[in-house]
Amino acid sequence: MNWILLIIAGLSEIGFTTCLVKAKESTGNIALFWLLGFFFSLTLSMYLLYRATLTLPMGTAYAVWTGIGAVGTAIIGIVFFKEPAEFWRIFFIFTLIASIVGLKFVSH
Repeated sequence: MNWILLIIAGLSEIGFTTCLVKAKESTGNIALFWLLGFFFSLTLSMYLLYRATLTLPMGTAYAVWTGIGAVGTAIIGIVFFKEPAEFWRIFFIFTLIASIVGLKFVSH
């Protein structure tokens, strides 16, 4: 169950980084909407990370949380914000994914 909470926390990290970019690109009430999304996602992400670390090792949980956020944010950037999808960037995204999966398998 705590691995599921950790995955949701990582996905929430993707949410708050995406909301932050959208708030920066927006003005007026739309920017406020994105900032509210940012604070909601940030709060949810931190709370779920805290819950996951009650039983998972802190180093593993933090690495997985950060990895999910980094990979997801990079993919969102490529797909939605037209960031470059160069070979080495994709290669290192896949190495991050392999590292996250590896941490899951070696954690008790």
